[in-house]
Amino acid sequence: MTFPKPEKKIWFFTDIENGQHQNQTNGHMVNTNCSASHQRKHLCCKMSVEYDHFLDSGKKWFCHFDDDNYVNVPRLVSILQRYNHQEDWYLGRTSVYEPVKIYKKPTNKLMFSFWFATGGAGFCVSRSLALKMLPVASGGRFISICEKIRLPDDVSMGFIIEHMMKKNLTLVPEFHSHLEQMKLLPSDTLKEQISFSYSKGLKDEWNVVNIPGFDTRYDPSRFLSLHCFLFPQFKFCPR
Repeated sequence: MTFPKPEKKIWFFTDIENGQHQNQTNGHMVNTNCSASHQRKHLCCKMSVEYDHFLDSGKKWFCHFDDDNYVNVPRLVSILQRYNHQEDWYLGRTSVYEPVKIYKKPTNKLMFSFWFATGGAGFCVSRSLALKMLPVASGGRFISICEKIRLPDDVSMGFIIEHMMKKNLTLVPEFHSHLEQMKLLPSDTLKEQISFSYSKGLKDEWNVVNIPGFDTRYDPSRFLSLHCFLFPQFKFCPR
């Protein structure tokens, strides 16, 4: 099986101009001109730019990952090949144990409920489905949806797809977020996973993949060590 060159498929979305990173990514760094804050409106702004950029790209899949994710790109491609991009697919993993419920005030009558794939683990939307979203999400309309329901970017994406488009989330367990205990991932399954994350908790405790490799002072997230475990051919990996 052959895989497409990742540099032709991967784009980085940021909120500043950085010539060095632009060169490192072969011109695949996009300045969204959104604020750098983590407020709902600004996160939705970035997601909106990502979605519009995908529409213009002509690519088969729109996959979003956060900046605290490590993505096993060959494994992601392998999983996506199981699904037809010309059909409607919303792939990801939930971070909650029940659907989001929105109530009408002041009666507190349930208006609707829906599942969403957490952006902290990553999610993918097929081109077919992304095109159906165009009338309600393109050209900045995604931001308007976020403001209307007052929910973050990944939740708003789920609202559009599950509630408005009537397409269900397909759970893909190979996506992982920092809301899980990364150390519980068995080392003999790491090559089968798509995304990984990390977080720093109380008392400087790190939620990271349990894997040997570089010194923790040099690699606290364990992403370098994970990369060398998955792809040991890279020159900087220990021999």
